[in-house]
Amino acid sequence: MTKIQRRDITLKMMKTKEINDCLYHPHTKTTWKAAWHTIGGVKKYYRSRWESNYAKYLQFLLEHGNISKWEHEPETFWFNKIMRGCRSYLPDFRVTYPNGEVIYHEVKGWFDERSRTKLKRMAKYHPSINSQK
Repeated sequence: MTKIQRRDITLKMMKTKEINDCLYHPHTKTTWKAAWHTIGGVKKYYRSRWESNYAKYLQFLLEHGNISKWEHEPETFWFNKIMRGCRSYLPDFRVTYPNGEVIYHEVKGWFDERSRTKLKRMAKYHPSINSQK
């Protein structure tokens, strides 16, 4: 195959992807900034600036006695009966209140269809777990 033939095939493929809206759109000017942060004396990797800010807020609540404990991404919940699609859910935070109540908090920038599916499956397969978004 010649260079020109390969180029023509690539152009045809790219035009098809553009028509079907399947082109990759990189987020070049994002503000989410995943990074390592030290909060409450613990260095952790947060997937977004929003997550790290929420962790700072939870640390503030902890220091003022409004909550007993908070943890970032402490456990994964599996949907064992599911064979396709979202098979697990990793909540962002587990917050323990002074009365012993445990609530999972989710920080979402984009609440897409996949996120909705995870929360629906969480409610169905783990009904005893209390969560907030």
